[in-house]
Amino acid sequence: MTTPARASELVLMDARTLSEAIHARSVSCVEVMTAYLDHIDRVNPLVNAIVSLEPRESLLRHARERDEKLGRGESLGWLHGIPQAVKDLLPTRGIRTTWGSPLFASFVPDFDAIAVERLRHAGAIIIGKTNVPEFGLGSQTYNDVFGATLNAYDPSRTAGGSSGGAAVALALRMLPVADGSDHAGSLRNPAAFNNVLGFRTTFGCVPATDLDAFLPALGVIGPMARTATDLGLLLSVLAGYDPRAPLSSRDDPARFAAPLDRDFAGTRIGWLGDLGGHLAFEPGVLELGRSALRALETVGCVVDEVRLDHPMERVWQSWLVLRAYQVGSMLKQPHADPAKRARMKPEACWEIERGARLTAYELADASAERTVWYNVVRKLFSRYDYLVLPSAQVFPFDAKVHWPRRIGDREMDTYHRWMEVVVPITMAGCPALNVPAGFHASGLPMGVQLVGRPHDELGCLQLAHAYEQVTGWVARHPPPLAPRPHPLPF
Repeated sequence: MTTPARASELVLMDARTLSEAIHARSVSCVEVMTAYLDHIDRVNPLVNAIVSLEPRESLLRHARERDEKLGRGESLGWLHGIPQAVKDLLPTRGIRTTWGSPLFASFVPDFDAIAVERLRHAGAIIIGKTNVPEFGLGSQTYNDVFGATLNAYDPSRTAGGSSGGAAVALALRMLPVADGSDHAGSLRNPAAFNNVLGFRTTFGCVPATDLDAFLPALGVIGPMARTATDLGLLLSVLAGYDPRAPLSSRDDPARFAAPLDRDFAGTRIGWLGDLGGHLAFEPGVLELGRSALRALETVGCVVDEVRLDHPMERVWQSWLVLRAYQVGSMLKQPHADPAKRARMKPEACWEIERGARLTAYELADASAERTVWYNVVRKLFSRYDYLVLPSAQVFPFDAKVHWPRRIGDREMDTYHRWMEVVVPITMAGCPALNVPAGFHASGLPMGVQLVGRPHDELGCLQLAHAYEQVTGWVARHPPPLAPRPHPLPF
């Protein structure tokens, strides 16, 4: 029988330590599964992060099978026996996949997404899904199937999104690691809002079967974790070539699982801040960003402020075109049915209808601007090793508000304008890793994006690792609902 102290010890372990304990047979997979399911039963009803949870009996059976394999000296990989809930935008064989939409509320796929295949092959036990906004649209996790996911630090506030369920489950120790995806900050924003790490990877690093396999998408899959080491371990499972994704990277993903220690003395950091006044921020966000810069200076980095000589509104408008094209292409079929259209969220219909009005020349012009902006950023990397900017423009807001209509004296003219800070990095195709930057006076978290050169995921992980050694935000500031270590009996 697992005691409360033992259960707390297990769910508080980082993923690497938990994996080592399982493989050393100092803890059984059944014991781990029981501890996590008991913890989920206590905490998840308060925040609604994990949905479509599989029956306990089935999950414990899978855990026993993992123990039997270890007893025969067989391990599937470092995730062997570790509970994992998959973002509800990724198909999972035999487990309901809804995309947060009432149109798919009962859909159970008979196949896995590539990322889910890899999680299973590495030994993870899929326990259910993590909640998302409908079709992943908007950095606020709510839908008409499961309801809203609430912030780990203040359940009256939003979790962010679209990987909101993943971030909250991770922050509250209901999962050791989590997967997510990111088009417009969907890994970075919820990680910032819940004091964890979220990593938007370069397109092709993690293969996915997109609607069009031959045009680079703006959305990518990536890992979330509470330490940079765990982030790298999960990326080592998710990354790597797959023939179903012809543009996926052939680089060896094992490099992400190697030790991340590195000397950062003299490393050049470019602070993008508010992009020369282009972006509006709530008071306190930029100040926390600058405090993160001071932590980077502590590990030896040299920080300079970047002055951009580029019309950022042009980048935004081009992104709107590409976004409508890619989102609308995926959702146009249900939208064509009036009965189904009436059940879709207004923001989804807005993207589809905007996409339907686009011309081929408008798409070409938007893609050309994306290339121009990429070259602007590429030249910045001739002067800087990394770029840094906030991961969000506002702190977690009221969970009943669908999206902020105003920041300060500026009106937000679209449902995602309040998250514009992530879009230039998406458009440049760079990897961007959110690390926690601290807390507002009200106790709400914020983060910054550590941005690397395209395909330098390893460098981002190494910088995040060095940063967390001097800040320790995740370990030092767990959410109020997270378990606490039991005192020793002496």
